Amino acid sequence: MKAIMAVLPGDGIGPEVTAEAVLVLEAVGRRFDHAFQFGYGLLGGCAIDAAGSALPLETVMLCQASDAVLLGAVGGPKWDDPTAPVRPEQGLLGIRKALGLYANLRPVKLNPALLHASTLKPETLAGVDLLVVRELTGGIYFGARKEAAPGDEVAYDTMLYSRPEIERVTRLAAQAARGRRGRLASVDKANVLASSRLWRRVVSELMRDEFPDVALEHVLVDAMAMHLIRRPAAYDVVLAENLFGDILTDEASMLAGSMGLLPSASLGEELNPHGQPRGLYEPIHGSAPDIAGKGVANPLATILSAAMLLRHSLGLEVEAQAVEAAVDFVLAAGLRTPDIADGAAEVLGTAAMGAAVVRNVTG
Repeated sequence: MKAIMAVLPGDGIGPEVTAEAVLVLEAVGRRFDHAFQFGYGLLGGCAIDAAGSALPLETVMLCQASDAVLLGAVGGPKWDDPTAPVRPEQGLLGIRKALGLYANLRPVKLNPALLHASTLKPETLAGVDLLVVRELTGGIYFGARKEAAPGDEVAYDTMLYSRPEIERVTRLAAQAARGRRGRLASVDKANVLASSRLWRRVVSELMRDEFPDVALEHVLVDAMAMHLIRRPAAYDVVLAENLFGDILTDEASMLAGSMGLLPSASLGEELNPHGQPRGLYEPIHGSAPDIAGKGVANPLATILSAAMLLRHSLGLEVEAQAVEAAVDFVLAAGLRTPDIADGAAEVLGTAAMGAAVVRNVTG
């Protein structure tokens, strides 16, 4: 297969971890006889510095001409003024919009070798294997808003959803549940919010009509925040609107003990020339400016994001499993980066951990 991938290293540790993921993808290409081509673009703070925009037009064109996009991270102290007219996060929201990405998939599957890395008891974590599907293009992040001008003490944001927005992300989540253990938990705040009452009604109707074989459960968002800590293994696929999904996925990441371990995929309706969604793949961690440039960042979340890229945007399931197996092998062998070290005998830096995965991909 010939495939073109856009790489947006971004800010902070982004360039370090994406470099390792690219090396892993190149190793996959050599082992399975694929021709992978990489094009690089600017997004986030580095783009603001270089081009005055968090999302230059050249980056949009690069991504639209690629089969998939691999992203590092955006943001940092240099650009952290929330009142600034141009902010790194605008680039992230902008590329999602430009590519029509409406659903974010965040799997949380615990590696048995790392149960100790979590602050939760091992018996609580046993059997955790869940997928959070977050709606990306609606809700309070995109509804009408009013900023508080100087001397004005009133501001508001609007949580707005339409039936089509809810239906398409529900279908994606239900299809994922059908391919897993057949259970879907839909998160809302229907006891308070009008938008959540529409969400619950649309999800219920669609599941009844199109996915009667998938068990549906409605969970209030505050209850889900508790259940993810108390009994996370009870869930298979969790569906949430934009704001609730943003918060719950960060909470769920701590089940694994480190954000440096968890990948994500953002998918839309547009297909690439391979007949697969042109997705954006990124680790769920941030730019971690405190460790940027020190060579100690954990690259595994970005490498696992590359595995999701192989699976969802290129249709290469065997290759994706090879990457995931390589990550499992290095962890089972006791190799650790500082964030998950916990007294491990062998603690590696970013490049050494990436090289260990490459060795196991190539066999």
